[in-house]
Amino acid sequence: MYHPLVNIFIILILLALAGIFAGLTLALFSLKLSDLERKMRGGNEQARKVYKIRQQGNLLLCTLLLGNVASYTGMTIFLDSLTSGVVAGVVATSLIFIFAEILPQAVFPRYALALGAKLNWLVWGTIFLFYPISAPIAWVLNRLLGKETPVLWNKKELGEIIKYHEDVGDGIIDEDEERIILGALTFSELRVKDIMIPREEVFYLQPQTIIDEQVTQTIKNKGFSRIPVYDPVEKTLTGLLYTKNLIGIMPKETVGCLCSKSGLIRVKESMLLDNLLNLLIQKRIHLALVVNHTGEFSGVVTLEDIMEEILKTELEEKNEP
Repeated sequence: MYHPLVNIFIILILLALAGIFAGLTLALFSLKLSDLERKMRGGNEQARKVYKIRQQGNLLLCTLLLGNVASYTGMTIFLDSLTSGVVAGVVATSLIFIFAEILPQAVFPRYALALGAKLNWLVWGTIFLFYPISAPIAWVLNRLLGKETPVLWNKKELGEIIKYHEDVGDGIIDEDEERIILGALTFSELRVKDIMIPREEVFYLQPQTIIDEQVTQTIKNKGFSRIPVYDPVEKTLTGLLYTKNLIGIMPKETVGCLCSKSGLIRVKESMLLDNLLNLLIQKRIHLALVVNHTGEFSGVVTLEDIMEEILKTELEEKNEP
């Protein structure tokens, strides 16, 4: 065929191409489309280059495998022209095993995004070269298998990813961020009854209570800005007493006359915390009265209680009604 040195040069080129195609197959398909899309939104130029070829999954797979097989076949032909069939087989197997399989598959996945972006031109050229063969095969695969299924993680898996990044991420996520993210992932699974302050521990006033010096001093000592007004005999909620409304009032007024029903919301014990958080934000209030399945007052829950569940820490000394 050619001069032996030319044959050797061609063999080395084909060996390199076989290794590149094998490495790219493993590297590019280790990159998930959802990860590339996320990196693209963050302005990653390498992800943008790789995404354009990676989104055509079956066409890319057929092209890389065709390139890999063609390189192997050509290398065997040129080796056979230099030596006998048995020797050519042994040499080809050794070269392919080391330089076209082991090394590429060890190196390429480690630098999948960077190498995929740098060799972008080679992949597009190979797609163009093998398109008449690979395109029909890819079309059949697309019809049979459909689009590539996106990778999704449930909350528990996301939590484990966050923990892993905090443990070995070299400062990517610190302990405080880990705690807050894990709290945000899990708080919506809790219900009001899981964090509410039960009625037995709630400071409330009865509607018939007269605001005198002793009651005023008790309210001052408690330090609450909102106090539920509840009749334990009738088992009815009258409203909320805002302590700011006590400023300048005439003595001997009753709590029932001073309490307000504006900003008063009742929530069930079974309500999910994310729904409660949205409700409190929408109503622009900080406290909700909790009722059980019979509609009886059973406790209170505050915006601070929810935030503490998310942040997994005490915002301040427990001082709510």
